[in-house]
Amino acid sequence: MTRKITSPEALKALRDEARSALDVREGGKDVRLTMHMGTCGIAAGARDVLAALLNELGRAETRHVGLTQSGCAGLCDQEPMLTLADAAGGVFRYGRLDGRKAAEIVREHVLRGRPVTEYLIKG
Repeated sequence: MTRKITSPEALKALRDEARSALDVREGGKDVRLTMHMGTCGIAAGARDVLAALLNELGRAETRHVGLTQSGCAGLCDQEPMLTLADAAGGVFRYGRLDGRKAAEIVREHVLRGRPVTEYLIKG
């Protein structure tokens, strides 16, 4: 979607929005989220889940979280899938996500440190 820039303030707002999106993707964060975006994940709705993650992270204005994308993790039946790695070395894999579940994971696990066990991939 293209946005028409009509003032210096609009240009500054667009720049700040782009910087914020880039900050989420840079390294050195306490929590690393990896959205699996292989063909199977995209077909299952990973783009919508990624958008929900970005929206919820932006709403929380958190700076301790990094979000990246990767290819398929090999668990096609669990897509859309998200991997969360925390500063303590914990790795959590969430599966069969949608936007609502992704937002809940940000609110509960990312911001409060409480894994959302009902969405974790068992095994």
